[in-house]
Amino acid sequence: MAEEEAFRRFVAERSAALLRLAYLLTADRAGAEDLVQNALVKAYLRWRNIESNPEAYVRRVLVTVAADERRRAHRRHETAMEALPETADGADPYAGVDGNVRLRSALASLPARQRAAVVLRHWVGLEVAEVAELLGCSAGTVRSQTLRGLEKLREAYGVAVEGEARG
Repeated sequence: MAEEEAFRRFVAERSAALLRLAYLLTADRAGAEDLVQNALVKAYLRWRNIESNPEAYVRRVLVTVAADERRRAHRRHETAMEALPETADGADPYAGVDGNVRLRSALASLPARQRAAVVLRHWVGLEVAEVAELLGCSAGTVRSQTLRGLEKLREAYGVAVEGEARG
């Protein structure tokens, strides 16, 4: 019973932050909600093993599943629609996550690993070693993926990258 209560507390305290992270990783409201729900189910099933640091486990699941989903999405055939479907009330409750459509679009255009590295380093504020552990790669890979991702974001904003001609 105590384990279940601890899990419920974790969900109540951390689900909003996990949802923001998932949204930044997926750039899709419904996909972010599904991603968090799936990650929390996995966490619940392994709670005894992860109770000492559940957030690290859930973040890893979010990053891994988001990357897998992105790869699968590239293989799916998409159908263009004449008009976008409307939401129930017309409002996007996640529009304020970063407050900037251009940034969301630029983040969405990054490859999954670059996006994860940038979001985990600069949005979540994790250290390079923590991101490397989450992504299952070396610290050098995290640094290079973050650098490349930031360069692409700067390009999207028209900001000159160090070493490039300004003008």
